[in-house]
Amino acid sequence: MALSTGLSSRARRVRTLAALPAVVLLSAAGLSACADPGATAAGTSGGGAQTTAARNGVVYNTSPDQQRIRAGKDAALAAKVPGLIGKDGKLTVATTAGSIPLSFHATDDKTPIGSELDIAQLVADKLGLELDVQVTSWENWPLKTQSGDFEAVFSNVGVNKDRVKLFDFASYRAAFMGFEAKKSASYDIKGADDISGLKVSVGSGTNQEKILLAWNKELEGKGKAPATLQYYSSDADTILALSSGRTDLNIAPYPSTVYRENTRDDLKVVGKVNAGWPSETLVAATTLRGNGLAPVITEALNSAIDDGSYAKVLERWGLSEEALPESKNITEETFAAAQATPAPSGKTS
Repeated sequence: MALSTGLSSRARRVRTLAALPAVVLLSAAGLSACADPGATAAGTSGGGAQTTAARNGVVYNTSPDQQRIRAGKDAALAAKVPGLIGKDGKLTVATTAGSIPLSFHATDDKTPIGSELDIAQLVADKLGLELDVQVTSWENWPLKTQSGDFEAVFSNVGVNKDRVKLFDFASYRAAFMGFEAKKSASYDIKGADDISGLKVSVGSGTNQEKILLAWNKELEGKGKAPATLQYYSSDADTILALSSGRTDLNIAPYPSTVYRENTRDDLKVVGKVNAGWPSETLVAATTLRGNGLAPVITEALNSAIDDGSYAKVLERWGLSEEALPESKNITEETFAAAQATPAPSGKTS
């Protein structure tokens, strides 16, 4: 898929998981990534500022000229790249470009940038391959990866029991969702009871929607009012609804909520939950099951962790608290053991 295809509308996906047939459930809920799919990154329109200084001390570069942190080729790792993947000299990586600072469009409205692509760049460098970034819609990455159009996905994909049936993983970041609200709010979101009766915006077909639906079921079982889930066509619309008071809360990838807390004056983080709730999960590079690429990416990530380039990337985007001490190759066979190892808890804002 060409880079210019950009992001597709999420309007057709504004529905709950319960309304979807079983085959679609596996694709949308089980396979899609943790982030809000298809959303555009607020504040990255063309002609805007090239950098944003945040209260957490990070200066975010949102221009097309990223001057990414690079790594050197590791000849031993490059030799391990499966022949069918490495023959064109490229690592074709899919991303949805929908969640600042993870993966989003630069100020030119066409260049995909963010921490996910910086990490993908380190991997490509280590493997001696050219990074070929393809922006795709949220619902398309599973099928496009299965068909071979994409060799890896770097787009805040969390590992879960459905995905490991079709894909192999190389973990590279902790996976959390953040609840955000207006600065004047007094919410402290720790569980289902704390969202009772509130209006909460959420991306359709995401892990965070799955969490909220489970929490609503818990509330109904207790005889309490469930939360009203609200859906918007873009991240910009979602945040406008939150800041204007049309919604009480928004749940989104934790790094995005932290970014907004530190770059806006009207919003704050009021809660945090593991993206794999009630279990724990990790964000990972996603590859086709059994094609031999995930173990090599895992080694490349560990090499980047060892040489410090991985830490520099996360620091660059204000994500150091979600760093992992090592990358793990996670497959269907190793999934249970990986879940038994707690993910880093990070800091609560």
